[in-house]
Amino acid sequence: MMFPILLVGLIGLAIAVERWVTIARAQSHTKAMWAKVEPSLTEGDFEKARKIVGNDNNPLGRLLGAGLSMQGAVRRRDDVEKAMQEGIMEIVPRLEKRTHYLGTFANLATLVGLLGTVSGLIGAFSAVATANPAEKANMLSASISEAMNCTAFGLGTAVPLLFLHAFLTSRTQHVVESLEMAAIKYLNVLSLRTARMAQGAVQNIRDAA
Repeated sequence: MMFPILLVGLIGLAIAVERWVTIARAQSHTKAMWAKVEPSLTEGDFEKARKIVGNDNNPLGRLLGAGLSMQGAVRRRDDVEKAMQEGIMEIVPRLEKRTHYLGTFANLATLVGLLGTVSGLIGAFSAVATANPAEKANMLSASISEAMNCTAFGLGTAVPLLFLHAFLTSRTQHVVESLEMAAIKYLNVLSLRTARMAQGAVQNIRDAA
């Protein structure tokens, strides 16, 4: 049973490495993209912000792209906010993709380890039942020791997988929170600009009167 456990551990490790690289890239790109686009958003130059975002396929690029495209068509904050919420709903599953398998593999490694131990003990007691009485104690001790190694190997595989699952889940949540914060900042800038435009229009009407 140790070979299936080893296979589970290797697959889980491969998933963990792939997810870590993906999340690290997303986090790095989010910081870099926000540093580029924030001045344009603060100045209210949404056309320049659209050019910066362009056809960026990274999380923040897709999120801001959805909001900026809607902002160019409508002026209502609610419509832009709904568009960005839809963008987040599309982005989050991609960030969380395959991470949940780590928890499943951790449980699987533990259960396979226990199965190996139980099957090993069954075989050990069956062998001891027909063995020479003088050799029973030694055979039983050796068989139990070998069977328990399977549980130890399963637990030794499951614990790192559980740790990686918790770590990657935390990092993913951090990226999602960064995206949500960027969306809120953009919506606040949009609301402020809309309020200023409305105030300017009212002032022009008063001046004309």
